[in-house]
Amino acid sequence: MSKKRNLRPEEIAMLQANACMADNWSSVFVPENFDIKYVSHTRFSGEVTLGAFNKEFILPGGLKKHAGLRHVTLHNCRLGDNCLIENVQNYIANYDIGENCIIQHVNVILVDGVSSFGNGTLVSVLNETGGREVPIYDWLPAPLAYVITLYRHRPQLISRISKLIESYSKEISSSRGSIGNNSRITNTGTIRNVRIGSYATIENCTRLENGSVNSREEEPVYVGDSVIAQDFILSAGVILSDAAKIVRCFVGQACHITHNFSAHDSLLFSNCAFENGEACAIFAGPFTVSMHKSSLLIAGMYSFLNAGSGSNQSNHMYKLGPIHQGIVERGSKTTSDSYILWPARVGAFSLVMGRHYHHCDTSDMPFSYLIEKDDETYLVPGVNLRSVGTIRDAQKWPKRDKRKAGLQLDPINYNLLSPYTISKMRKAVEVLKNLQALVGETSEIYYYQNTRIKGSSLRNGLALYGKAINKFLGNSLIKRLEGTAFSSIEEIWAQLQPTESRGKGEWIDLSGMIAPQEVIENLLRSIEAGEITSLEEISAIILDIQKHYYEMEWTWAYDMIESVYGVNLQTITAKELIALTEIWKESVVSLDELLYADAKKEFSLTSKIGFGVDGSATEKMKDFEGVRGDFENNPFVLAVKDHIVKKEALGNELIERLKVIL
Repeated sequence: MSKKRNLRPEEIAMLQANACMADNWSSVFVPENFDIKYVSHTRFSGEVTLGAFNKEFILPGGLKKHAGLRHVTLHNCRLGDNCLIENVQNYIANYDIGENCIIQHVNVILVDGVSSFGNGTLVSVLNETGGREVPIYDWLPAPLAYVITLYRHRPQLISRISKLIESYSKEISSSRGSIGNNSRITNTGTIRNVRIGSYATIENCTRLENGSVNSREEEPVYVGDSVIAQDFILSAGVILSDAAKIVRCFVGQACHITHNFSAHDSLLFSNCAFENGEACAIFAGPFTVSMHKSSLLIAGMYSFLNAGSGSNQSNHMYKLGPIHQGIVERGSKTTSDSYILWPARVGAFSLVMGRHYHHCDTSDMPFSYLIEKDDETYLVPGVNLRSVGTIRDAQKWPKRDKRKAGLQLDPINYNLLSPYTISKMRKAVEVLKNLQALVGETSEIYYYQNTRIKGSSLRNGLALYGKAINKFLGNSLIKRLEGTAFSSIEEIWAQLQPTESRGKGEWIDLSGMIAPQEVIENLLRSIEAGEITSLEEISAIILDIQKHYYEMEWTWAYDMIESVYGVNLQTITAKELIALTEIWKESVVSLDELLYADAKKEFSLTSKIGFGVDGSATEKMKDFEGVRGDFENNPFVLAVKDHIVKKEALGNELIERLKVIL
């Protein structure tokens, strides 16, 4: 900002002639080259510093307006160069306004007292009555929020993290607000105690109170029609519009909250999309989606969720109040009019259909269906492994990540198969085999965690889990050996050796980030011991863990291959490696064939109902193909067929390299 000076007597006279007034003209400061003609009907109160007015704005529709002040009251404000501020009904108080900002037709913008701008706000996530409060701050990553929410059995850890957040909140607290460069605020009601970043657009908004709008040039924030937000933080790239209402919420990067959606006491992380419905005390990990008017998400933890219309949960049971919570693990879907009575836990990549009242826990049964029949919950283990929809979801999530490179708060792992899900599958196989041994292999119904499993479903689940385990372990092995021409078995042994000591044991999913539990435990112990003294250090360690995911994954897979197949990778022979490659090929191809068959259902006669309404069977077919295309040329079908060819070729190529050293 250029050097400022007091107004000259003749300038004061000209301003007064332009219907301007000041409590004390000596407290108004302007740049050396200052053009009086662009200031009219303005009142100055307290200390006010103005910038130059050299720019002409072209507004939507082509209207031109020059930077300046018209019909506005400024109290204790500092303006950057080339601001256009006009028609402020009440006043703007205690704000630093950046360059090239437009503020038009607003009621009031003020900071009253000292504010932390939403930082430090306690969000009563999962339990509406308290007990899992998360203090939010500008750069809150999902994994850290996960720990604060769920690790209440470690009070010293929670206390340490909370104090770091409290310290940050105090550090950024101020009696002055800020509006970043190139921001636009138009036709808006009240903005009170809100810090606004650069390139933000706020238009036709009703009320913003006690919050931060962390907009930036690469990821501008948009706040639109009739929005009400209170005690909030909006991360970069957020769109909040169309009468959405949020109270005590953290909204992560690139989230879209529109069309009358309302949320309170909720954490909504990267790339979530919410419309029409309602959220109450939820922890929405990355890519949680709810788009329908009748949907209610309440007291639940989700990530990569797709909630169907009318999805609902209940957490009170009419006893001690709304104290129950539920967890729906990553990648799950709830169908239209589905219902879950909390407490309950649903395994990763599961489909929930119908109404479920029996507090089931299927966390060790990923990729399953939960189907309601005659008020009972039937579990179909592993069946989602052959679902086209599951694979399409895994493909679309990375493509729908709207965050820009650079500052990404949430580390996100998109893998369907990982040490996390494969560990669950191994537990599932053990459970299902134990059920067979206890009840008998010919039983028609098995009982597990308040669910029922048909005998045919159990046997099918064992087969599907086995194929998925073989696929993942084979993928890891082949990836480790690809691109190298071996001349001796010793070279293979050397290449198979892990390069990362971390990764053994159990893995966990921290709302989008998959990591070894031991690695996370080391981080938490360091926080408890006071060895980590800043939030920046915690975030840096979390990002480093994400960076080394694949090295740690191989460390885990190395041990698992030895355990599952009974081999020693330090002395494995080429013949054994060829046998493992053949197992992998068979599993990959057979799973792809199941996907192919599932995709074909989308082109069945039933799917063609409603096409070619007034025509013959031939016209029905042509209408269907005009809209949906034909099966053999469908992009997904072509991708599956191509995947089969490539994986077979990849396996054969490795086998040929291994034959050299037989």
